[in-house]
Amino acid sequence: MPDFVETRDSENNLNEPQTSSFDQILPAHSAAIYREFQAGRVIVRDVWDANRSELRANPLYNLLYNHLSHFRTFYEHLGSELVFNETGSFFFLKESSDDESEEHDENAFRVQVVLLLIGRYFARSGRDLDYLGRPEAGLNEQDLANLAADEEYQDILRAARFEKGLSEALDYLEKRNLVFRSGAGRYFLSSAGMYFLDQLVQEYEQGGQA
Repeated sequence: MPDFVETRDSENNLNEPQTSSFDQILPAHSAAIYREFQAGRVIVRDVWDANRSELRANPLYNLLYNHLSHFRTFYEHLGSELVFNETGSFFFLKESSDDESEEHDENAFRVQVVLLLIGRYFARSGRDLDYLGRPEAGLNEQDLANLAADEEYQDILRAARFEKGLSEALDYLEKRNLVFRSGAGRYFLSSAGMYFLDQLVQEYEQGGQA
C-alpha cells in the first residue's frame, strides 16, 4: 500500500507545472550546438569575425559554460560525453560507441599530423610557437608557399590522406575550429588548436628524454 500511494502522488505531480533546465534554453540554440558537434567541430571561447577582422566571444561557448550541468546530462542521455577543456577554453564531444571511437581516432591522427607539420615548420623558421595563436602573426602567404613547396611535408600530408596537400589540410582544421583564416593567405591557430599543439610538443619532448 505505501508503494501504491507513492506512485499515485508522483502521477499527480505530473499534472503540476514543472520547471527544468530545458526551460532556460531556446531549442534553436541547443540545436545549433548539436549541429556544431555533429560536424566534428570543437566549440571555442573566441571565434574569428571576418567582417571586423577580430576575435569575438562565441555565444555557443557561453551557453555551454553557463549551463554545463544541463548539457552534460543531455549528451550523456544521447550516449556521449561533453568534455570541457579549461586550459584551451573549448568544448568537445566524446563518443562512446566503438565505431565512432575508431572514426574519432582517425580524425585525431589526421589533426595531429597537420599540427605537428605546422609546428615543425614554424619552429624551424626560428619563431616562437606562441605566435601561431595570434591573429596578427600565425602563418602568412610566404609560409604557405614554403610549406607547399617542401616535398617532405607533402609526402607526410599524403600519408595522412590529404591528397590535395596543404590547402586540404588547412581546410580540415578550419572546419573543426582548430585554425582560423584571418585573411588572404593567412591562418592562425584557435585556442583549441594551440592546446593540441602544445600537448603534442610536450609528448615529443618527453619521448626524447625517455
